[in-house]
Order: sequence, then structure tokens, then C-alpha cells
Amino acid sequence: MIIHILAGGPDEQVPTLVNQWKDAEWIGVDRGVFSLLQQNITPRKAFGDFDSITEEQLEYVRKQLGDIELYPAEKDATDLELAFQWAIKQNPQMIRLFGATGGRLDHMFGTLQLLYRGLSAEIEVQMIDKQNSIQLFSAGAYTVEASKYRYVSFIPYSQDVEGLTLEGFKYPLTNHQVELGSTLCISNELIQQRGTFSFNKGILMMVRSNDEGCL
Repeated sequence: MIIHILAGGPDEQVPTLVNQWKDAEWIGVDRGVFSLLQQNITPRKAFGDFDSITEEQLEYVRKQLGDIELYPAEKDATDLELAFQWAIKQNPQMIRLFGATGGRLDHMFGTLQLLYRGLSAEIEVQMIDKQNSIQLFSAGAYTVEASKYRYVSFIPYSQDVEGLTLEGFKYPLTNHQVELGSTLCISNELIQQRGTFSFNKGILMMVRSNDEGCL
């Protein structure tokens, strides 16, 4: 099972959901619930304090859905984290997060922490917007397929990433140590249909991206 979660970030940063993932298992968060309904996608569950939509919009959401987790505005977790905690308990193969970028940076960085929680639970988590796809990886070997994204960047998420090897990339590496704070592996590109990356220690963030307007 793959669970998709739409948060309440700016609509202009969210990919067109109807064409790609309309039949997926959807969870709505705050204004994201209203956005899903506007695209004729009925989420399985809805989470949030709904302080980013009007009373009229909230009443519309209530009429459309039978399962709403309504929370007070003052709480110890973001609306997205509450939805993510529920999703983790469903033991899915993957969770994709949408609507988590392009607005408040504190919310975006908070969502990156959820990627780490998914990694700890051994569940693949992707954060996706119109230009980017972000994932975290623990030590191991992985394959990267050519896709609509031109750039592939690797960023240390731990103090150091040791033994990083990149094959099939424009800028290869062999058994390299990348320190936290380094920009060495920004804006790499695949030169083959498939590339690989591997490392021995640490946590690595992979960002696949395009320049604006290139997707």
C-alpha cells in the first residue's frame, strides 16, 4: 500500500494530482483536504485544526467526509505530523508527501524531520512538489533511474557520510567522505539510463530536481 498525504502548502507548488495519482490512497491535512475535494479526490481521512480554511469551506468538508480528525490549533505536533503518525501505523510500502514546500520554511524543515522518522521505521518516504523529489537513505547501495528530473543532488543529513560512491553520473565519486555542510554533491546529473550510489555510514538526502518551468 502507498499512502499519499496532501498538506496545506501553496497550490502552485503541488503537482497535478488528478492525472497521476487520483486512484491512490489519499489523506488530507488542513487546507489540503479542501484542495483534494476540489479535484474530485475523496481522502480516506482528514487531519487538522483547519485554521487555514473558512467556516464555509470547513462545513463543505464535513458534508463530504465522514472521518475528520479535528484538533485544536495549540498542540504539540503539526497537523502533518499527526497525519504522518497515523500513516506510519498502517505499515505502508511508501508514503508520499505533497503540499509541504513553497510556503513557510519552518513547516518545510519540520516535514524533513518526518522523512527521518520514516527512515527509522524502514518505510520509504518521498516529499514531492512541482520541481523536486526528496528522500533520505541509510547506508547501503541504491539504484537511480533516469526520469523527468534533470539534477540529482546528494546532501549529508548526518555529521558525515562515509564511503560515498557514485556511478553512472556526470561527476562520479569513489569511496569519498562527505562532511556535513559540504556542497560537493549538488547538481549532479545522470549520464546513463541508470546510475548507482552507495555509502558505508551516515544518512544521505537525495534531491531530484528541475529548474522552474522545466517539468
